[in-house]
Amino acid sequence: MHPLRHPRNAIVVGVLFVVIAVVYWFLPSFGSGHVDFAGMTMLAALGIAMGVMAYVLIAGSPRE
Repeated sequence: MHPLRHPRNAIVVGVLFVVIAVVYWFLPSFGSGHVDFAGMTMLAALGIAMGVMAYVLIAGSPRE
């Protein structure tokens, strides 16, 4: 059995980190605090990398 019916659903893993990066940017901006752009950028990059990695791992898994 394939871990996911559609490997394109693996993008959800990456989108989670991108959403966290947006929240990480929005909350300090809304509350007139200090925005850490380095942390926000790294979370967005981590989201993209995790989405690609999850897709590659799931697409390459055997379909039993």
